Amino acid sequence: MAAQQQQQQELRYLSGLGNTFSSEAVPGSLPVGQNSPLVCPRGLYAEQLSGTSFTTPRAQNLRTWLYRIKPSVTHEPFHPRSPAHARLVGEFDRSTAAATPTQLRWRPPEVPLDPPLDFIDGLYTVCGAGSSFLRHGYAVHMYAASKSMDGCAFCNADGDFLIVPQQGRLLITTECGKMLVSPGEIVVIPQGFRFAIDLPDGPSRGYVSEIFGTHFQLPDLGPIGANGLASPRDFLSPTAWFEQVHRPGYTIVHKYGGELFTATQDFSPFNVVAWHGNYVPYKYDLSRFCPFNTVLFDHGDPSVNTVLTAPTDKPGVALLDFVIFPPRWLVAENTFRPPYYHRNCMSQG
Repeated sequence: MAAQQQQQQELRYLSGLGNTFSSEAVPGSLPVGQNSPLVCPRGLYAEQLSGTSFTTPRAQNLRTWLYRIKPSVTHEPFHPRSPAHARLVGEFDRSTAAATPTQLRWRPPEVPLDPPLDFIDGLYTVCGAGSSFLRHGYAVHMYAASKSMDGCAFCNADGDFLIVPQQGRLLITTECGKMLVSPGEIVVIPQGFRFAIDLPDGPSRGYVSEIFGTHFQLPDLGPIGANGLASPRDFLSPTAWFEQVHRPGYTIVHKYGGELFTATQDFSPFNVVAWHGNYVPYKYDLSRFCPFNTVLFDHGDPSVNTVLTAPTDKPGVALLDFVIFPPRWLVAENTFRPPYYHRNCMSQG
């Protein structure tokens, strides 16, 4: 426990959203001037993780080069996980979901103690739309976990996870390094990254937004100008960290098409000694959000509180927005204090 606390205190981060980073756990582990040399420094293997197609325009292209002790492909074949995770949904149609126009509210989930569940088994779907197979849509999940992920890692091939812890911190190990995420912070694990979640405070619960076919980004600011809302420099990504250990029976849990599959390997997937790129996990402290509001009369629309957005091909229409209502002054004159009633063409949660 003392070693874990010391490790948490020593975590270092890279600042900025959308930046191209480079990080080495061991100096001299990144190749110079090329990505895939004949022999990588320190005998490492070069592996590219893509977040977009190769031919996506450069301004939107996402990829990271990982330099690892052993390639991630060296595992046993995947098989459907047994027992199946019946409460996790990736296809939303009449066979898996029921539509209702009624406003709904969900109580916080009870933390499972007997038997204890980790993040994977404590994750369940609340609502959603679209299809993970068709690469368009979203899902909203909740999680309640009472034990750390031991001897296994999770990989979501369907989309990005935006995790909002409500109770208990999360110590998240990714292929790019470690992050400690507290209530009041959010963390985004992009599609395709392997990660494991430990619970340094014991039981934890919270919310997860999942998007299919796109990635989260900062909203445009329009007339607000160049500054305000969430600042790119306040987003933090991990620095390289690795473990070189023999782990017989280590399990990779792979989410694909809303279903879970497992494969075993004899090493830790967190064996990336160095990396560089712009496709990385990141966290954000919501207390750093700079809100904007009305200063004379009426209320601004809730979109002015958008932290991150997942855009669609239609300008101005989001697949999913993550919006907060932080502490702020309400000073409008001759204005009904609560925000206005609103019949919305978009779903809000």
